[in-house]
Amino acid sequence: MSRPSAPRWLGDPFASVADSVFNGSHEGIVVIDERQHIVMVNPAALRMLGCVASEALGQDLGHFIPAHRHAAHVGHMGQLHESAASAPAEWLPPQVASLVGRRANGEEFPVAVTISRVDVAGELGTRHCFTALLRDLSAEHDQQAEVQALNARLRGIFDLAPTAIWIADGESIVYANRACVGLFGAADRDDLVGRSMYSVLKAESHATVKRQVALALSVDRPIPCLTERIARLDGGERDVEIAVAALPDHGRSTVQMVINDITERARTGRELEQSRARMQQLAAHQIQALEEERQRIARELHDELGQRLTALKLELVRCAREPTSAATGPAVDHLLAMVDDTVAAVRRLATDLRPAMLDDLGLNAAVEWLGRESSLRMGVEVAVHLDSADPPLGQAAAVAVYRMVQEALTNVARHAHARSVRIELHCERGVLLLEVEDDGIGFSGPAAERDGSHGLAGMRERARLFGGTVEVGNAPSGGGRVTVRLPLWPAGPLNPAGPGA
Repeated sequence: MSRPSAPRWLGDPFASVADSVFNGSHEGIVVIDERQHIVMVNPAALRMLGCVASEALGQDLGHFIPAHRHAAHVGHMGQLHESAASAPAEWLPPQVASLVGRRANGEEFPVAVTISRVDVAGELGTRHCFTALLRDLSAEHDQQAEVQALNARLRGIFDLAPTAIWIADGESIVYANRACVGLFGAADRDDLVGRSMYSVLKAESHATVKRQVALALSVDRPIPCLTERIARLDGGERDVEIAVAALPDHGRSTVQMVINDITERARTGRELEQSRARMQQLAAHQIQALEEERQRIARELHDELGQRLTALKLELVRCAREPTSAATGPAVDHLLAMVDDTVAAVRRLATDLRPAMLDDLGLNAAVEWLGRESSLRMGVEVAVHLDSADPPLGQAAAVAVYRMVQEALTNVARHAHARSVRIELHCERGVLLLEVEDDGIGFSGPAAERDGSHGLAGMRERARLFGGTVEVGNAPSGGGRVTVRLPLWPAGPLNPAGPGA
C-alpha cells in the first residue's frame, strides 16, 4: 500500500511552530483523510495507541476501534463527511464524544475525542481532513471506580455500624443505616429517607436540635452531644444521645447525626437515683427507729425496773427496821414475788433486743416463740409451719430471717386488720422460703412500694445482703402475702462463707 504524502501546513513560515505544538502536545492528535486513513499522528497518540508511527500512518482509523463499535463509528464518520461537503470548515463546530478505543495489543480503553475539520493544501489541491484530539480516560475511570469502591466500603461500614446514623440535608433525611431503621421501628430505610427528621423527634426536642444543627453548620469544631427523646414509628419512645456534625463537602446544609440509644442507661440511672433516695430514707428511718427503741427501753427501765427496784429497796428497809415483826414473813414473800417480776421484766427486755433461744435453740424455735408472743400481743391467731430441722444458714442469715418475720408481723399488726396469720418456713431446692400470709385487707396496687414503707424496704435490704429477694402481693384469698427467698449458701457481705459462718 502506498503511503499518502504528508500534508503541508498552510503558511509555511509557521511550519516549525506547528510541528512543535503538534509533537509536544500532551493530548493525542490524529489527522485522518477523506478515506479515514491516518495521515498524521503525534507521539502522545502513539503512546496512547501502543504502537510506533510506521504502524499507525496510513492505517484505517477503524483498526483502532473495537469490532463491536465499528458500525457506530462508520455512521458517525459518515455524518462528519456529509457536513464537511456542505459547509465551510469555519461553520462546523468541533464534535465532542466519549468513545472506546483499541490499543495495538487489543486492549480497549475509554477515550474522550474532540473532532474538528481542517482544510489542508496539497499537491492535488485542498483536501478535507479531520483532526481528532484524544484524551485517555483510563486513569480517570480507574479513579472513579476506586472512589466508587471506597464509597461502597464506607457505605457498608456505615450500614453495618451498631449505632444509628443518618444524614440530613436541611430537615430531610437522605440516608439512614440499618441500626437507624431498627432504632426508629421502621420496616426499612425507605420509611425514613425523605422524612423530616423532626417528625421522629419529640416536639419538646425540636428547638434544641435546631439550635444544635445551626451551631454545627456554623462552626468548625466539635459540639456537645444532646440527650433527647425520639418517637418510634410504632408509637414507642426511646431516650437517645445525639451527636451532630456538619459535612463540609456538601455545602452548609447537610449534617450527619449519630444517635445512640441510652434508654437502658437512662432507666438504670433513674433507678439508681430512686434507690439512693430510698436508701437515704431507710437510713434516716433506721436511725429514728433506733432512737425510738432506745427511748422505749430507757422508759421501761426507768418506769418498770426502776419502780420495782425502788419498791424492793423500801421493803428491805422496812424489814431491816422491824426484823422481828410478825409481818416480816408475808413481806419476804412479797419481796420474792417482786424479784421474780423484775427478773421477768429483764428477760422480756433482753428478748426484745435479741431472743436468747435464737442462739441457744435455733431459728425454728425462735420463730415459733415469736408466733406465740405475737398472737398474744396482737389478739390474732398465728399458725407456724416449720421443717423438722433448722435451715442450714449462717448465724447472720438466721438473725436476718428472724427480723424479717418480726417486721412482717409488725406490718400485719399495723395495717392488715387481720384475724389470722400463717407463717411458713421451709427449704426447697437449695432455697429458704419464708411466707407470711394474713387474711386482712391486703395490698392495694402500689401501696407496697409507697414512700414511707420502710419496713418492707428494710426487709428487701436484709434479703439483698444475702443474695435473696422479697416479693409483696396479695394471696388468692385476698389478704396480704410477703414471700422471702434466700439461697441456703448465699455469698453476701455478711455471710461470705455460707452455712455456719
